[in-house]
Amino acid sequence: MARGSHHTGGFAAAGAVGVPRLTALRRALADPAFVRAQLIPDSSERNDDKLYFFFREKSADAPLNPGVYSRIGRICLNDDGGHCCLVNKWSTFLKARLVCSVPGPDGIETHFDELQDVFIQQTQDTKNPVIYAVFSASGSVFKGSAVCVYSMADIRMVFNGPFAHKEGPNYQWMPYTGKMPYPRPGTCPGGTFTPSMKSTKDYPDEVINFMRSHPLMYHAVYPAHRQPLVVRTNVNYRFTTIAVDQVDAADGRYEVLFLGTDRGTVQKVIVLPRDDMETEELMLEEIEVFKVPAPIKMMTISSKRQQLYVSSAVGVTHLALHRCDVYGEACADCCLARDPYCAWDGKACSRYSASSKRRSRRQDVRHGNPMRQCRGYNSNGEWAWHDPRVLGAEVCEVGGGRVWAMG
Repeated sequence: MARGSHHTGGFAAAGAVGVPRLTALRRALADPAFVRAQLIPDSSERNDDKLYFFFREKSADAPLNPGVYSRIGRICLNDDGGHCCLVNKWSTFLKARLVCSVPGPDGIETHFDELQDVFIQQTQDTKNPVIYAVFSASGSVFKGSAVCVYSMADIRMVFNGPFAHKEGPNYQWMPYTGKMPYPRPGTCPGGTFTPSMKSTKDYPDEVINFMRSHPLMYHAVYPAHRQPLVVRTNVNYRFTTIAVDQVDAADGRYEVLFLGTDRGTVQKVIVLPRDDMETEELMLEEIEVFKVPAPIKMMTISSKRQQLYVSSAVGVTHLALHRCDVYGEACADCCLARDPYCAWDGKACSRYSASSKRRSRRQDVRHGNPMRQCRGYNSNGEWAWHDPRVLGAEVCEVGGGRVWAMG
């Protein structure tokens, strides 16, 4: 589903008589800003299908000084609302906190609380895409951006866990430990666990009432390895958008992250695994997309055309996913660039293809070792290290206005 578009899936159009409306969710939300929605099946049974929402909202726990929480929510595609309660309102909506934080040495986490964008990386298993999310922190004490990655297994574990419940003298959030009504709140009708119930209108009132008072899950969803994949702090920009491309290289498959910023640039980044669960981040290049700096609003990858389409308030343009020729005219330069799209073909740095002759291709993304890869090439020894660079742009006309794009 495209960002900003309206997805009805199994729903009738909003506004139809007797059909739940998305605006009805506002009873369970606090000034929400929706970022993305995506249909993700739960099983081979279509009646189990759910629509997942990614959004941020104000914290309702501190009304005088509200913070911002990032959330993931979901509803059943076949939600018809309740029979007596929640009539024409969603009756399967649940939400959980989406955490992206850096663990500190004292155990205190530094949170990136403002969700900015989400990219859904499909896999061979349609039930288990990988979720990439961009967050920012814009408080007076701490500013920065981060990219966190989430698995559907962890997300489902939270939604199948305890509900949040306020109790005690201080009215604090606790896990709900009372009797659970049947079917479990949030379960889809006619699905794997409720084959005899054809509609949410068939659900007992106690299920609907529980849903109305317990839309929040007690546990939060944490990222893989409980830490961000990419972090930026103490910089004068923040990430606004993300797109991810899977690239096959000589030494394995890599995820290449394209990260749009609020200063109008796109960073091309890969993250390499190291020992002891540590990772190494490499920024391959940073591209000035528009002559007039404007925050990047949206990015979409076309694998067929090998292009990244980028939009801002200035206009829309496209960039090549790979520009191997900018890495120089020597084998060592090409190898040191460590760009999974590119390899030395014996004459130039060019697009790597897994089907090309192995003997004549030189590439080492993991280690970037030209001594091992380029023996026999560049005997003059003139090897140069390529720092991440800001590359210039060429001007073209789009919709009557001047838009700056890579050549």
